[in-house]
Amino acid sequence: MFLWNSWNHFQCNIDEWTVKTTADALVSTGLAALGYKYVNIDDCWAEESRDWKGNLRPKSSTFPSGIKALADYVHARGLKLGIYSDAGYTTCSKKMPGSLGHEQQDASTFAQWGIDYLKYDNCYHDGSAPQDRYAKMSYALHKVGRQFFTLYVNGERSTQQNGLAVRVTSIADENNRWGRYAGPGRWNDPDMLEVGNGEMTLEEYRSHFSIWALMKAPLLIGCDVRSASRQTLRILGNKEVIDVNQDPLGVQGRKIRSKAGLEIWAGPLSRKRVVVVLLNRSGSRAPISVGWREVGLSPYSPVIVRDLWARSFVSMSKRYGLTAYVAPHACKIYILTPNS
Repeated sequence: MFLWNSWNHFQCNIDEWTVKTTADALVSTGLAALGYKYVNIDDCWAEESRDWKGNLRPKSSTFPSGIKALADYVHARGLKLGIYSDAGYTTCSKKMPGSLGHEQQDASTFAQWGIDYLKYDNCYHDGSAPQDRYAKMSYALHKVGRQFFTLYVNGERSTQQNGLAVRVTSIADENNRWGRYAGPGRWNDPDMLEVGNGEMTLEEYRSHFSIWALMKAPLLIGCDVRSASRQTLRILGNKEVIDVNQDPLGVQGRKIRSKAGLEIWAGPLSRKRVVVVLLNRSGSRAPISVGWREVGLSPYSPVIVRDLWARSFVSMSKRYGLTAYVAPHACKIYILTPNS
């Protein structure tokens, strides 16, 4: 699943004009054609209190036309509209009501507005098990014909930007622990992409995008696509890396080796192929080697090696393994295809 989400870049500074122009930009940049079809409004879109009937109300100062009109605008461009709520009394910003105790009412409201997707957070709740609270919303959405939503278990937010590259790799490590539970219809979501938000280098952005793609994580754009640089658009729009993310086999890639900040991540793909990421988390350029046996291939059989960032073939008949010199915080991502 691909989408744009407002939180990482705009946080609470979101309005209908931003959403509309972002939808237009997804189309004009070609990102929509690559699969980025969902435009998701995160926290702070509603008034601080419900109306006299208990319904959520779009914030009149920022969404004066209402959410239904906004959904119509987004749908007219061949896209889908997502929205945000919380399995608690208020959302994580404390600036709008959560859906706890209003699950069916809110699900019905979202359906009436034409909402296609719900991001459901976990702040300021009653202490009951999140599985129970999520199940209530899942049932409510199913009842109104809306079944696509993402659950956020931790219910924690951080606006701290220091050491963002470190935080991103730490999130990847955490997501790696849950790899065996992932599969079609139940993807682990390590949160939105930071690509294009200006806090990391281009190499770090490529590494970030590569690992998220290998992990089959939902690709959630978190930058302002209206002003995104060509380099940012090239990263977000690399179809070969996107195809790894969308591979029909649906197996989350995992970290298979790590030593002194030099890592190998790998996973199986359809048609007996394997994706491999060589990731350098250290501060200096270093060689990283991977053997075919480590990633489930015969060391004696020739392999076609495709470099997805260089968009070129490294070899049409490589045996045993390969070694690449990788810059600090950079990566190499390859698809290995048995050539026999």
